[in-house]
Amino acid sequence: MRDGFVKVAAGTPSIRVADCRYNAESCFTLMREADRQGVRVLVLPELCLTGYTCGDLFLQETLLRGAEEALSTVLEATKHLDMVTALGLPVRFENKLYNCAAVIQKGVILGLVPKTHLPNYGEFYEARWFAPGPAETRQVTLCGQSVPLGSRQLFFCQDLPELVLGVELCEDLWAVEPPSTRLAALGATLILNLSASDEVVGKADYRRALVTGQSARLVCGYVYADAGEGESTTDLVFTGHNLIAENGALLSERRFASGLTISEVDVARLAYERRRMNTYPSRDGREDALLHGLWRTGFSLESATTTLTRYVSPTPFVPEDAADRAERCEEILKVAALGLKKRLEHTHAAAAVVGLSGGLDSTLAVLITAVAMGLLDRPASDIIAVTMPCFGTTDRTKSNAVLLAERLGCTLKTIDISEAVRRHFKDIGQSMSDHDVTFENGQARERTQVLMDVANQCGGLVVGTGDLSELALGWATYNGDHMSMYGVNASIPKTLVRHLVGYVCGDKAESEPELSHVLADILDTPVSPELLPAVNGQISQKTEDLVGPYELHDFFLYYAIRWAFPPRKVLRLAEHAFGRTYDRSTILKWEKTFYRRFFTQQFKRSCLPDGPKVGSVTLSPRGDWRMPSDAVAALWLDELEGLE
Repeated sequence: MRDGFVKVAAGTPSIRVADCRYNAESCFTLMREADRQGVRVLVLPELCLTGYTCGDLFLQETLLRGAEEALSTVLEATKHLDMVTALGLPVRFENKLYNCAAVIQKGVILGLVPKTHLPNYGEFYEARWFAPGPAETRQVTLCGQSVPLGSRQLFFCQDLPELVLGVELCEDLWAVEPPSTRLAALGATLILNLSASDEVVGKADYRRALVTGQSARLVCGYVYADAGEGESTTDLVFTGHNLIAENGALLSERRFASGLTISEVDVARLAYERRRMNTYPSRDGREDALLHGLWRTGFSLESATTTLTRYVSPTPFVPEDAADRAERCEEILKVAALGLKKRLEHTHAAAAVVGLSGGLDSTLAVLITAVAMGLLDRPASDIIAVTMPCFGTTDRTKSNAVLLAERLGCTLKTIDISEAVRRHFKDIGQSMSDHDVTFENGQARERTQVLMDVANQCGGLVVGTGDLSELALGWATYNGDHMSMYGVNASIPKTLVRHLVGYVCGDKAESEPELSHVLADILDTPVSPELLPAVNGQISQKTEDLVGPYELHDFFLYYAIRWAFPPRKVLRLAEHAFGRTYDRSTILKWEKTFYRRFFTQQFKRSCLPDGPKVGSVTLSPRGDWRMPSDAVAALWLDELEGLE
């Protein structure tokens, strides 16, 4: 359970209708298998100890007695298991019969949760046998134990405060007001659903949407266990459609099979997101207990490291499915262009001025600017593309900048800044042979000055090219490429920049092959600011050799900033995602670089130009990120030092 990960499972045992002894054995066999696989919370289907399809047999004393004996058998057979399990059976109390989930652990019944909403339409006749859960939690005796019975129960882990279980049954999720909504508002982070949902064409998609949607709405984990093999097929078929979701994401799914569906829910991540959202309910626990009849039951779980099986994408900003990625790219281009469109309209800018280097960032910026001009019904010639060769510029990047401007129909200006920079260096006494930070930044600031002055000449607006990854690392010259009049790339990370340019490259392959060819060569060019002299005509300064791989830094950025994960947890996830690409020492080295640079470079982010938010992470001081420029990284770096 370290780092907030809890291994959970939805299980579908193979049963026999009304054969409670057989079903008990099938259930505890599956429970033992789940325990062997490290599962800490297991959900089994609705009425699995009897079978959901018993019909009028539910009114037979023999079946009800058999169900209770079956539960006693399961309790005895699993009394040494640390795992919490929810499984279904009918429970009688005060002349009523309830369709219940029994929450058990180590031979103890922690609570009985009755179904609230009983379907009695179509193929369902539950109201014929069962009563909805009572308004108040009652104390009942079952298997020789005094047990709370009620729908308003929470089960909390004393060893992991973020793990709080709430339970609902099948139709409860389909209802207008699912019990899970209130349970989550009262603190449940993991909802368990015991279900017997028969299969008809198209229902699986709807069921999946319900589970993932509810987990997103409630910011919770959701484990849905469905009945399957062994249920009566007289009129219905059950396929064991098991689902595990977390905050809108489907972690694991299984259908048409018995057995276990396993994943890990990150309850620490859920707790953080709830704290971050000030609209999420927060109430005093004692007041809730009085107002809502809430019953809280504690349980303990042995502390252990959870082996991760859930997929962790190495590119959290980039969808891995090709169709999803194309859709995301198209959307981002339009959103960013709409932001620039509004700014151009508002300022009555006669032109958009873009510094074009032949690199990825400036390429994306000019592509977005071209889309914005199209939205304004203005010609591409209203884009003034300025290429400014200097000491580190190579023929390849200069040529690509020129070709790109021509293919897009921009107005091209080539302004060699070499002499201006040499004069500036002479003025301040900077040696041309000293390739220090002044040598580099002097060129970057001269380029920005040229762009600003060109914009003044034509009544234009300077479009910034710096991306989110560079802002996170501070890989920008203060008041150089750091500054513009509108930064269209400001919330787009480097890994996504590449895919956006690649998307346009592919999209234009047939209609504009020459443009596509230029974009392909730009994509193949190493990332570089080109501020140091070229060697034999080749780029000598490669950014990722200096600050580290951008795919790692974007991964760190996503989990450290979007989810506020501590450095140790970020490292663990990075190892899981990149284990075949980078070893632990390499990941650790660049993670330290990330935290060190992120903290020391905040002053650059504190005075950023305006720019549109297009994704879940931005560093605008007016938007998502507030941080003092003199904050210290010691705590974060100390945590990493202990992981050598």
